[in-house]
Amino acid sequence: MSSIWGKDVPNSRVLITCSWNKSLATNTDKEGNWNVKIATPQAGGPYTLTIEGSQKIVLKNVLIGEVWFCSGQSNMEMPLRGYANQPITGSKEAIANANNKNIRLFNVARKASLTPLNDVSGKWVVTQPQTVKDFSAVSYFFGKTLNDTLNVPIGLICAAWGASKIEAWMDEETILKFKNIKIEKEIPVAKPQRSPFFIYNGMIHPLQGFTIRGFIWYQGEGNRPNAKEYASLFPAMINQWRTQWGQGRLPFYFVQIAPFGKESKIPVGALLRESQLKTLQKVPNTGMAVTMDIGDCEMIHPPDKRTVGERLAYWALAKDYNIEGISYSGPLYKKMTKAKNGKVILYFDYSENGLSSFGNSLTGFEVAGFDRVFYPAIAEINNDGTVTVFSKQVKQPIAVRYGFKNCPEGTLFNTNGLPASPFRTDNWE
Repeated sequence: MSSIWGKDVPNSRVLITCSWNKSLATNTDKEGNWNVKIATPQAGGPYTLTIEGSQKIVLKNVLIGEVWFCSGQSNMEMPLRGYANQPITGSKEAIANANNKNIRLFNVARKASLTPLNDVSGKWVVTQPQTVKDFSAVSYFFGKTLNDTLNVPIGLICAAWGASKIEAWMDEETILKFKNIKIEKEIPVAKPQRSPFFIYNGMIHPLQGFTIRGFIWYQGEGNRPNAKEYASLFPAMINQWRTQWGQGRLPFYFVQIAPFGKESKIPVGALLRESQLKTLQKVPNTGMAVTMDIGDCEMIHPPDKRTVGERLAYWALAKDYNIEGISYSGPLYKKMTKAKNGKVILYFDYSENGLSSFGNSLTGFEVAGFDRVFYPAIAEINNDGTVTVFSKQVKQPIAVRYGFKNCPEGTLFNTNGLPASPFRTDNWE
């Protein structure tokens, strides 16, 4: 079933006719609004959709397939052609080979509004070199992976805005539950995407109800200053979107932000990734693509967007399309036990076939004792898929951290090549 809606003369009749032999009639309400759900066939097309009310609208070249909603800040918005002086790896080949009538793209124009809107600016386009170059690289690689594997039409709606904070993508009612968030009474001329609910009103609200299969999300860099609060904001936004779309517990797959920036006394990047990990563990039907191995300390926009899109697609293919044999998550810390001689044993989920550093040094581990001072640790992968960690400087380790910095290097993977999420076993300030 797919939702179709519109606006016409109040209290008038509207007839919807589909070329797949389905039709139905409805009446507009006193304000002229109408909304129906119509049965759709198996994936395919093209079809024609005719809507007759006070005027006749004929929509041609309509495909039936899987639609995903893509949102976030600049790493989601970053087009396949790249930004100025900021390339996308492999963009030339990807753009040149992007001729696929079964992948459709919809870019939502940037819009901030004081009140929830009912319409957005944008149009569906067929994937071609001239259209895909200005479309989200992460979204495109995600959709292409789905299309290559499923062989069904894929629709991608991208609503993203660089430098946006998560508060901007949430509605006013949800934001008001967070008492320490400042509410603006007017839209700022500069960076409206950093103020609560304005771009939700203009870019998300109009599309709620559009029948989709799920969400992908790449955002978080803008919330590093309030990284701990993100652990509450992010689940609240997911639940808000799911409720307002009214299609059940829609899958929500997101990107854990990549390593970036200089190290600091308070590792805000690590804390943001920790909040994202907590969301994965707390909110059902979510998935997280880890990017520990493709960051750039000098560049907040990592050039390897293909890997990001593909890792998001692995979650969808395994969880939503039940494709067997696909590894979709890197190792996630499970528990810690103490061994002899000051050594600690770490256990992981999503490491069924074991762990690997793929021939590189296994770095990024630290241990601390009762003095809470962390020292670099030696880490060794064991045959049973565990990791032994120790340091000569810590005789009785009680806490372990891995990659818990602003710009760490990912060195631990499962044997399918998916990186482990950074973690810490402590909760110290």
